[in-house]
Amino acid sequence: MSIRKSLVAFGLATVALSSFAATGDAEIVQSTPLQDGSVMHHYKDGKMAMEDKFGRVTSMKDGVKMETRDGKVIVMSGNEVARLFMGKFKETRN
Repeated sequence: MSIRKSLVAFGLATVALSSFAATGDAEIVQSTPLQDGSVMHHYKDGKMAMEDKFGRVTSMKDGVKMETRDGKVIVMSGNEVARLFMGKFKETRN
């Protein structure tokens, strides 16, 4: 019985990871510099991810207002930390 459960778990994990890999390399449409030196990345699907001024991927809550360098205000929608991290990881790995 435990072998069957293991095989089912392995199958589900394989499907989940393959779907993550398919969406993990989505392109960044626009990168916007913010007042504090961090950068906001916008994806095709409207979600966003954020890097701090040192280039590290950081988390930001939904609905937080941030000011760009040119004075515009952006409201955070989506927190794509893993998506940006995997994109940066793939860049540095090659």
